[in-house]
Amino acid sequence: MSSDDIRIVEVGPRDGLQNEKTIIATAAKIELIDRLSATGLRSIEATSFVSPKWVPQLADAAEVFAAIQRREGVSYPVLVPNETGYDRARAAGASEVAVFTAASEAFNQKNINASIDESLERFVPVLQRAGADGVRVRGYVSTVLGCPYQGEVPVADVVRVAARLHALGCYEISLGDTIGIGTPHKARAMLKAVAAEIPLSALAVHFHDTYGQALANILACVEAGVSVVDAAVSGTGGCPYARGASGNVATEDVVYLLHGLGLRTGVDPALLSDTGRWLSALLGRDSGSKVTRARFAA
Repeated sequence: MSSDDIRIVEVGPRDGLQNEKTIIATAAKIELIDRLSATGLRSIEATSFVSPKWVPQLADAAEVFAAIQRREGVSYPVLVPNETGYDRARAAGASEVAVFTAASEAFNQKNINASIDESLERFVPVLQRAGADGVRVRGYVSTVLGCPYQGEVPVADVVRVAARLHALGCYEISLGDTIGIGTPHKARAMLKAVAAEIPLSALAVHFHDTYGQALANILACVEAGVSVVDAAVSGTGGCPYARGASGNVATEDVVYLLHGLGLRTGVDPALLSDTGRWLSALLGRDSGSKVTRARFAA
């Protein structure tokens, strides 16, 4: 691998906050993204243009996106569920969006009240318009290593959904262990199966840390050649449907792991931990990052 070997996609402001019960003020969300921009992160998922009824935490998406200080060389993707969300995102000035589906039929029905194929059909006009507008689209596939409703998810289903998103025009596909039950051998095998159909350079991994396996899973996938990793500062978020879910893997811990491997991320660990500690204080709880807790231990 070469300089800046691993690109971290910081998902805390969106995937992290949307599942936090403490409502964060608009000004604080803007400050969070600006703080994260200063750490050297190159991809920061800023917010989500979904219905405020479904995600009240992100009802201020347009206000947040309009006020952040966008740094040169940093991308600020936003999640959109359909054309309506795409319209709102574009009106707010977004130049990169993300779409989200699952490899599990049961999860898709519970989460968005649609089958996998129906969800993919919703994305067709979004991808078509994005292509015409010069807007990059990232794709998420959730439940790649298990589902809270159907249990095991066949790897063939993960491959099919990921390949379909790539064929539609998503430049990158993030493979998400939504309930955090994966282990390194299964994670690597799943990644390799998808990489047999899609270039590895177009894949990212997204692990939740419910069973404490996220860093081990990331290591296994990095060793298998993946170069994009999703993470959330302070380990925020977590799937509300996963029993005992403890949040996304903490960005601080991922950076510590990767730097310890001699890989470069471009991220300043101290600034990142400072931001994680600040965010945890706003949320009224301890940081979900072991690195941050150790750094600020009395």
